[in-house]
Amino acid sequence: MQHDEVIWQVIRHNHCSFMSKIATGNFCRNLYNVTGICNRSSCSLANSRYATIRDHDGVFYLYMKSIERAHMPNKLWERVKLPRNYEKALEIVDKHLMYWPKTLVHKTKQRLTKMTQMRIRMRKLALKTREKIMTTPRKEIKRESRREEKAEKAAALDKSIEKELLERLQKGVYGDIYNYPVKEYNKVLDIEERQAANEDDMQEPEIEYVEGYEELELEDDIEDFGGLAIARSKMDDDNVEMDGDDEEVEPFSGKRVGKETAPTLRKPAKDETVAKSKKRARVLVEVEHGDVDEREKAIVCTECL
Repeated sequence: MQHDEVIWQVIRHNHCSFMSKIATGNFCRNLYNVTGICNRSSCSLANSRYATIRDHDGVFYLYMKSIERAHMPNKLWERVKLPRNYEKALEIVDKHLMYWPKTLVHKTKQRLTKMTQMRIRMRKLALKTREKIMTTPRKEIKRESRREEKAEKAAALDKSIEKELLERLQKGVYGDIYNYPVKEYNKVLDIEERQAANEDDMQEPEIEYVEGYEELELEDDIEDFGGLAIARSKMDDDNVEMDGDDEEVEPFSGKRVGKETAPTLRKPAKDETVAKSKKRARVLVEVEHGDVDEREKAIVCTECL
């Protein structure tokens, strides 16, 4: 059923799709070839007992073929995953190929060593920054350039038509009835609004004058009014009348009265009031109320400073 010599004679002298003939020699493109050279000992098709190393996404596998599985093509190759450690991988190769031909074991170890060195070299090159050479497709460049020229010409034509229509519209060529796309109409309106906004920004802002002491004057008036109201209420409670010179006037300090402290009034003796009333001057203070139209008058005596 399986005759290696007959298979090799057919492959070598008639035809092999994996064989590549060049000036330096004959090479094999089969993925399971352990050396890559087309000869009797390295051919993976003409040897019923064969072993090799393959790489799957950076992971190495040991592939083994035996004559007992020749009748099952789906189970022809048996593979074993090899660790990343080079020494442990060699130990696994020796373990599984213990009774195999020494030449085949040696070639398998050589392939494992070469592939390990290649993987180390690939990692070093990946860490370095290298220039990437890329081809320039001439047909695509020419095609894109022609499309750009056509697009520019179409855009220039559309702009010229739009400009001409706007000029005619401003001159009143079409009268009062217009029938053109709404999109272009909105676009023109947006342009006019932007121009108007830019003109407003260019104009100098107007200068305004505002009174800055209204609040302060209002607070002073409220404080004065509060002090005079407290004094007048005290005088009404004591039933003091200010009509003639014989009246006794209670002294009142001219200081402003706060919320916490109120003025303390005391009744002086008769001799003191007669002596001091001649020296003190009378001050007439007019107080205006916002709610009442009449003006109330109160006479308060203060010490001459």
